Amino acid sequence: MDDRPSRRFLPRTVTTRALGVGRPPSTALTPSIDMSTTYVRDPDNGYSSGHVYGRKDNATVQQAERQVAELEHARDALLFGSGMAAATAVFTALPPTHIVAPRDMYWGLRVWLQSAHRYGHEVSFVDMSRLDEVRSALRIGKTGLVWIETPSNPLWTVTDISAVSDLAHRAGAMVCADSTVATPVLTNPLVFGADIVMHSATKYLNGHSDVVAGALASADRSELWLRIKDMRDQQGAVLGSFDAWLLTRGLRTLDLRVKEQSRSAAWIAEQLRGHPAVGAVLYPGLPDHPGYAVATRQMPNGFGGMLSLRLRGGVAAAITAAAQVQLWRRATSFGGIESLIEHRASIEGEGSPCPDDLLRLSVGLEDPSDLYRDLADSLDLLTHM
Repeated sequence: MDDRPSRRFLPRTVTTRALGVGRPPSTALTPSIDMSTTYVRDPDNGYSSGHVYGRKDNATVQQAERQVAELEHARDALLFGSGMAAATAVFTALPPTHIVAPRDMYWGLRVWLQSAHRYGHEVSFVDMSRLDEVRSALRIGKTGLVWIETPSNPLWTVTDISAVSDLAHRAGAMVCADSTVATPVLTNPLVFGADIVMHSATKYLNGHSDVVAGALASADRSELWLRIKDMRDQQGAVLGSFDAWLLTRGLRTLDLRVKEQSRSAAWIAEQLRGHPAVGAVLYPGLPDHPGYAVATRQMPNGFGGMLSLRLRGGVAAAITAAAQVQLWRRATSFGGIESLIEHRASIEGEGSPCPDDLLRLSVGLEDPSDLYRDLADSLDLLTHM
């Protein structure tokens, strides 16, 4: 677009027009932010740019979606205003059906699924690591979706994506996998047979604890996927352009962050196994973890930056240990560059299947030896109380 005016305009008009608007993208190394909510038509009344209205056409959002799609080997991806918005979009886009979901999963979504009957759904919760339970729960021709979360939060149960997907597809059901903890760096669920993969992009994809976002990526443009797209547009559950820009920034270091956090978590988990205050270390990268063999096959680049500790002293010991650390931050969430520690049962509340002696750890980018020493010092105090 030529910004040279055909005549001189008054200052109010000059400032309103913002010289440069409508020009092609510059050669700037850092991606720019498209903050526009609407786009100008061509003289022939068309939209040759492909952009019409910001709710579904924002260029910055679409750039981040392309990144997620490529990382997940997906045909298409969509961003949402939160992980819960992304997850629930899958269920609300389904016609009334039977759903199989894991017993051990993100508590917020589990609570939502317990009331999914409002949408006409019936939900069966199973131990997704036991294929016989999955097989028994499936209803041929009646189960519409199987939801996988692997590794699961906060017990880090590992699900065999290929085996469960095969069982689900034989029964006529689609599969959606929550891969928030694994990230595309460690696992690509679509490669293992899932139809859709979901992320709370608030966590590792962004990685800086400054964006709330969700993402879905699909292997193909199925009927369900097209309904999800339509519903996102109609309900306006979109991500803002600035948040999408921050997400793009975070994605640029995803591979480096996740691999380093995985290495640190694996080392810390190994160091803590013999501590007298620790009853169990839950981490899929430990050889004695029940899902180790499957995790080794599905997660060739590492086992993730999350682990949990079960303390011998019960709930009092867990809360005391979390209160005594210095480097670990006592906060809800995970996947950021800062290491977090949380007494998870306190967050989930009544009815939670999470043991009350459990501490959930999200390993950040601090030196792992400092993180371990900080934890060990706190745990040592418990043995002398």
